[in-house]
Amino acid sequence: MKKIIKISLLVVVLILVAFAIQSGWLEQLTFANLKARQGDLEAYTQANWMLAVALYFSIYVLVTSLSLPGAAIMTLAGGAIFGLGWGTLVVSFASTLGATLCFLASRFFLRDWVSSKFRDTYETVQKGIEKEGAFYLFTLRLIPLVPFFVINLVFGMTRMRASTFYLVSQVGMLPGTLAYVNAGTSLSQIESPSGIISGPVLLSFALLALVPWIGKFIIGFMRRRQVYK
Repeated sequence: MKKIIKISLLVVVLILVAFAIQSGWLEQLTFANLKARQGDLEAYTQANWMLAVALYFSIYVLVTSLSLPGAAIMTLAGGAIFGLGWGTLVVSFASTLGATLCFLASRFFLRDWVSSKFRDTYETVQKGIEKEGAFYLFTLRLIPLVPFFVINLVFGMTRMRASTFYLVSQVGMLPGTLAYVNAGTSLSQIESPSGIISGPVLLSFALLALVPWIGKFIIGFMRRRQVYK
């Protein structure tokens, strides 16, 4: 019975991937297209708030859970369309849910492929978990030295509980999410290439650059306080 369920879920995943590729909407997840359709997206959101949030949330979860390209553009779009507050809230939960689904897909369906594709990364992660536990995941989320989707896939092969993965990811990814969404709110005001040198936009990019350093400071502080001991 469990084998049938796994096969059925795998078929659903393959269908979703095929649909995403064949429909062509992935090709529309570009900065240029976001700028071109920003006015229409904002107007639609104002007229259909709940539906717009539901659609955006669903697409974001689909992109991240299937490790499809476009997550960064989706995050910028969240800031441009929903603003800093709502954008951060929606992106935070959508990205964490998508990451956890990718984590579970790796654990139940892709173990052999992930183990062969990311063997070195897996061994490094295993050592990190043995030494620091969930704090190691927290470190990787705050300081993005490993690609987002690789973390999701590799941690799915470990013994970490899905609930722990979700909670740590929710907190650890929040600073980066906030910075990217804020960049989206600023980039939405650019009307021409010269606008890139505006104060708000430069501040957004400065925040993006500071995220790793903020992460190091938080990690160092927590280690000194021995929070996880």
